[in-house]
Amino acid sequence: MIPRYTRPEMGRIWELENKYEIWQEIEILACEAQAQLGHAGITPEDAAIIREKADFDVDRVAEIEATTNHDVIAFLTNMAEYIDAGLGADDPKPSRWVHFGMTSSDLGDTTLCYQMAQAMDIIIEDVRRMGEICKRRAFEFKDVLCVGRTHGIHAEPMTFGMKYARWAWAFKRSLDRLERTREMIAVGAISGAVGSYSNIDPFAETYVCEKLGLTPDPLSTQVIARDRHAQYLAVLATVAATCEEVATEVRAMQKSDTIEAEEPFAKGQKGSSAMPHKRNPITAERVCGLARVIKANAQVGFDNVALWHERDISHSSAERVVLGDSTIALDYILSKLEWILDGLQVYPEVMMANLNKSRGLIYSSRVLLALVSAGMKREDAYEIVQRNAMQVWDDIQHARDGKSYREMLDDDPDFPICAEELDAIFDPWAFLSRVDVVFEKLEGCEF
Repeated sequence: MIPRYTRPEMGRIWELENKYEIWQEIEILACEAQAQLGHAGITPEDAAIIREKADFDVDRVAEIEATTNHDVIAFLTNMAEYIDAGLGADDPKPSRWVHFGMTSSDLGDTTLCYQMAQAMDIIIEDVRRMGEICKRRAFEFKDVLCVGRTHGIHAEPMTFGMKYARWAWAFKRSLDRLERTREMIAVGAISGAVGSYSNIDPFAETYVCEKLGLTPDPLSTQVIARDRHAQYLAVLATVAATCEEVATEVRAMQKSDTIEAEEPFAKGQKGSSAMPHKRNPITAERVCGLARVIKANAQVGFDNVALWHERDISHSSAERVVLGDSTIALDYILSKLEWILDGLQVYPEVMMANLNKSRGLIYSSRVLLALVSAGMKREDAYEIVQRNAMQVWDDIQHARDGKSYREMLDDDPDFPICAEELDAIFDPWAFLSRVDVVFEKLEGCEF
């Protein structure tokens, strides 16, 4: 039976050796199915000989294909050489039953879907591990304060665990999409030219698909419809986009002006040939770069949906590039991102310093609500809050020592709230009195 693979073997899935192994198994299974039916003279003995003697040689197939210019015919010719080896010129040749009633797409498309399912199994496990890491580290940093940013500007306090929690949910959604897409792509077709079963019983399709763990395509017009493949590539691209989002955040946190966290930096690693002090987020940048390739490949999947009439092969050459490249690249960047997030170096002291860098401006929303709750019109309250905030901003922008936001409000004669109440307003944990609900929801997230 065809083997399953672990992550180091992702590339193996797309090698000719694996493709031909699947081709061989499909041809043998189709012969066994027809022997069970007793159709066309194929006997159980013939099927047993084919099962026992079938083999192939990648180099020999290539040699034959150089003449035939047809990969399936070249493969079948080589397979027949093994099956009929040792037989006399006048002996019946069991190989004549191989590919009986089938067309090339029966073999190629069923195999391709099987390979895509093999690759998807690896990606699913990659993403499951990513989710588990993010969930674990979310709780690790549940109570580590940091400033939230919108538009790149300080907004309100949050906890660093919320970043990991957001990533965990993103990978949970990725996992759900991948599992649904795996089911959608795990189909096969053994239905003959234009999909009418003209020379092969539908039982052969059912038998082959069941043995391979696939579902028969309900109607293949010689090819399995490429909207399936488009969805597959689109979902891979969506996962890659999630990886890019996470890696971009890591890169942003590692900036010298932020430095709240950074990807691991190994002993002996060098950051720059010219500037020895550098610790660059090169792995996160690599994730972002390869994610762009995977996203671009998805467009090929969409372009491959529209084929002429019942079939052409304009999709085939492009698929031989993008399917292997996308799965290999995604498997790779997931492994790199796993390394980054599992070993991310986190600096809570810097986070707290950054939170206070804007001199208390991040509490403006609570000040506004306190004024409204005290009976002030929202428009009047907003004017007081913003006027004092803009003065603090001006001091920060010009690197002046200036007053903090709290001090500005204390000195504003129009500001009616007492110092004791301001103490409560300027407590960062006051923003997070309900944050536990975020982590209670994450508790129930299973990967």
